[in-house]
Amino acid sequence: MNILILGATGRVGGQIVNYALHDRHHVTALVRTPEKIQINNENLTIIRGNVLNKEDIVRAMHGIDVVISALNTDGATTLSESMPHIIEAMENEGIQRIITIGTAGILQSRTTPNLLRYQSSESKRKSTRAAEEHHKVYDMLKQSTLEWTIVCPTYLPDGESLGEYRVERDFLPVGGVKIYVSDTAEFTYKQIESNNYIKSRVGIAY
Repeated sequence: MNILILGATGRVGGQIVNYALHDRHHVTALVRTPEKIQINNENLTIIRGNVLNKEDIVRAMHGIDVVISALNTDGATTLSESMPHIIEAMENEGIQRIITIGTAGILQSRTTPNLLRYQSSESKRKSTRAAEEHHKVYDMLKQSTLEWTIVCPTYLPDGESLGEYRVERDFLPVGGVKIYVSDTAEFTYKQIESNNYIKSRVGIAY
């Protein structure tokens, strides 16, 4: 399978690259700083570019079967500005499947079901800016023709993979407070072979 990974130099994205290469998929990584990827593998193609540049996105999409976006908000509007380019390029290339990393803030609130978690008292975060960015992406994907899945981890520390975690469609598993980067990456990667969560958000936590 030909997989395009965006955010490949990040904590989650880097581990997804490793999972995909381990299974002998062909990985294309669009990154601003190729020097950050210290991997030598014949199945890895690194393209220098920026997700905010439409031409770079179009170039990276050629021959791709599935897109995984592990982009973070970068403290800016990177997510909401890049997603229209990603969706348009995918639709033009006839690529259906995209899996993205979101945040637990855009899952439904259990206490106030008509709100998302970040809009309700359920979220303890003082700043909602990152969740608002992810919310914009969620809305764009809903309006697209793509087969999308948004993996929504809660607090994301580094740690050895446990290999066991709870997932729930549209909600954060009850009492979930954290999920390691490694297990988030594994679950996200596994979605390339799964149709369980098409057009859904998925909460993930221990």
